[in-house]
Amino acid sequence: MTRRKTFILKFLVWLACLAPLARLVYRGAAGRLTANPIEFITLSTGTWTLVFLLATLGITPLRKITGVSWLIRFRRLTGLFAFFYACLHFTTYICLDKFFDFPEIIKDVVKRPFITAGFSAFLLLIPLAATSTSGWTRRLGGRRWQLLHRLIYPAAAAAVLHFWWKVKADTRVPAIYAGILAALLLYRIGAWAVRRRRRPRQ
Repeated sequence: MTRRKTFILKFLVWLACLAPLARLVYRGAAGRLTANPIEFITLSTGTWTLVFLLATLGITPLRKITGVSWLIRFRRLTGLFAFFYACLHFTTYICLDKFFDFPEIIKDVVKRPFITAGFSAFLLLIPLAATSTSGWTRRLGGRRWQLLHRLIYPAAAAAVLHFWWKVKADTRVPAIYAGILAALLLYRIGAWAVRRRRRPRQ
């Protein structure tokens, strides 16, 4: 792929990743954040966190299935946008929902399972975002970096649980995310099993 095509593609991916935020800002400026704007912002940022997490996990299987090698260039970008929307989600909860009432926040984390799951997912994403640069990849070494970045799987699982337990009754939408995550995990396990079987032959 030429540099010009790569630049155009990256530009389009950036636009796509920023589109949910632009939509949220537009709705806010137009006064169209529904009757409960805090809940709307929380749901929107949380949903897009999940979308980008699953998109990040899906890039490697998609690349291997389709043979389109340049897809891997966007895995780090989508992962960082997942963390970006997770930060917006978490900030909305801290600032707009709880008004920096940290004793109440701690009580929520301890006593409410869906908050515990969401907080755990956010904490797991922090080291992934912090070590996403090429410099950290060199410092940790390829294998240790890969092991660390497998934390994205429990982070995604905790995020799905957070959403599932939050909605309580109508779990149809969280079930879709759970199904996609399960499929991605099964692919990962299957790929690992195939590699393990081939090693003795080689």
